[in-house]
Amino acid sequence: MTNSTTASTMSAAAPTTTRELKKGSLATLRELLPFLAPYKRRFAIAGIALLVAAGATLAIPAAFKQMIDLGFGGGARSIQHVDLVFLALFGLATVLALATAARFYSVSWLGERVTADIRAAVYNHVVTQSPEFFETTQTGEVLSRITTDTTLIQSVVGTSISMALRNMLLFIGGLVMLFVTSPKLSAIIIGLLILTVLPIVMFGRRVRKLSRDSQDRVADASAMAGEILNAMPTVQAFTHEKIESQRFGGSVEGAFQTAMNRIRARAVLTMLAIVLVFGAIVFVLWLGAHAVLSGEMTGGDLGQFILYASIVAGAIGALSEVMGEAQRAAGATERLLELMSVKSKIQSPAVALPLPPRAANGAALSLSDVVFSYPSRPETHALSHLALDIKPGETVAVVGPSGAGKTTLFQLFLRFYDPQSGSIKLDGVDITQLDLHTLRGAIGIVPQDTVIFSANAMENIRYGRADATDEEVIAAAKLAAAHEFIERLPQGYQSFLGERGVRLSGGQRQRIAIARALLKNPPLLLLDEATSALDAESERLVQKALEAAMVGRTTVIIAHRLATVQRADRIIVMEDGKIVETGTHASLVALGGIYANLAALQFHNVHVEH
Repeated sequence: MTNSTTASTMSAAAPTTTRELKKGSLATLRELLPFLAPYKRRFAIAGIALLVAAGATLAIPAAFKQMIDLGFGGGARSIQHVDLVFLALFGLATVLALATAARFYSVSWLGERVTADIRAAVYNHVVTQSPEFFETTQTGEVLSRITTDTTLIQSVVGTSISMALRNMLLFIGGLVMLFVTSPKLSAIIIGLLILTVLPIVMFGRRVRKLSRDSQDRVADASAMAGEILNAMPTVQAFTHEKIESQRFGGSVEGAFQTAMNRIRARAVLTMLAIVLVFGAIVFVLWLGAHAVLSGEMTGGDLGQFILYASIVAGAIGALSEVMGEAQRAAGATERLLELMSVKSKIQSPAVALPLPPRAANGAALSLSDVVFSYPSRPETHALSHLALDIKPGETVAVVGPSGAGKTTLFQLFLRFYDPQSGSIKLDGVDITQLDLHTLRGAIGIVPQDTVIFSANAMENIRYGRADATDEEVIAAAKLAAAHEFIERLPQGYQSFLGERGVRLSGGQRQRIAIARALLKNPPLLLLDEATSALDAESERLVQKALEAAMVGRTTVIIAHRLATVQRADRIIVMEDGKIVETGTHASLVALGGIYANLAALQFHNVHVEH
């Protein structure tokens, strides 16, 4: 079973499970079964080892009864009997050791394997979500669920399930042997245990709720830390180190207090279980001691009864501990199910249409009456009844004030969102009818905020096309005017660029992004402020490279700096989500509208600076 299949199975059951959890049920743990199913053979081995170990444990008290009743009568026969009993005890201990080792290895392997599968399934699910998901979900919280919550599940699968089954077998087996040894005393102890279990179960529900609260607080603290660590230059620039430390300290303290509430409840639960259960056992053993004195039982019977009662009591105590772990895992599973139940609104169609063969001069792009509002701002139109036709090989520049809808346009082209009405077509095919990989594979983008991964320069550029050769990567870098500065790095193309590209300047990061897009060689190229972070010399080099790269493809450029778009075939001026002007640089300047004002303002500033 693949991770994706498992993830979809788990995801399908998630909404029902969440409702069950709200009723305080541990039934959520059943939703882990799809992850356990592929490893039935390993479970069978662990189960056999478990049965053998439990059988060996339950045989030990019977051996002690034989030793007490038959071995202490005196004479050579008694000595011989004691020798045989101790030999049998050693044999039982050996069997118990081997079976326990086999059980431990098998269930530990299962715990590690299943946890790895769950982490992979959750991550695979998360990376398919649309940007809308990441607008409302903190990255730190997702990471907490993938790491902390799956670790709790690992403890259950790798330890707690095995312990629960082992102690359940010991409890049932010990209970049967108690009745075989003394039905009267066993009936009394069972009645007392039922009375003691009820308050333990009631208190256990509170522990489950506190466990969920504790995990939520840890996730909140992780989310806060992730957000701040990713914004450290801003934090330090505004000298907010102390403020952010105090905020995080408060969050950690809140998590600590919630954890302490859980720990106190667990401690009280454990104390309650031990006092009530062992109190009942001590009372019954007192009755047994009087039965031996009155001749109703043998000393061996009482010894056997005591050992079986200890096994039963120990099993109950262990089960209460396991129950606490299971309750924490139930909370963790609920949180993972919530994550897995989120369905991206942006999906590939069940039957996708192919794109027509690539034309020599790029792709055609058309928008028809497109209306779009962001999910977080449904009452405001980011794009309003937009219509636009871009011919193959055409270079179209999109300009306008901030908030005009320029970047939104790119997000719709890439189908990060779907418009509320209208359609977008690539080479005559509605993009909602294309497989997402087909659509996005036909588009190259250079974003305004360049993303550099924690890898070397070669791999960062190769992100544009994973199967590209080193020679193709270097050719793309040369085209983007990135080759020279990469060669000057300590290890050239093998140089590690630092987390988020901290070892590069803004202009260098931008050229890496341009090289990445050029390596992809798409029919449609989107440039979002592609030269905004470059100095004059780099801008000249990159602009020349981009002009060469635009040959044979359709290009859409967003730019605030009008100097970068003057040679576009057509300029689209946007305002408030609408196209208000269209034309060439010269015609728009002559029109005397929004573009003319923007051009006059920018070129006047350039003149003043010079």
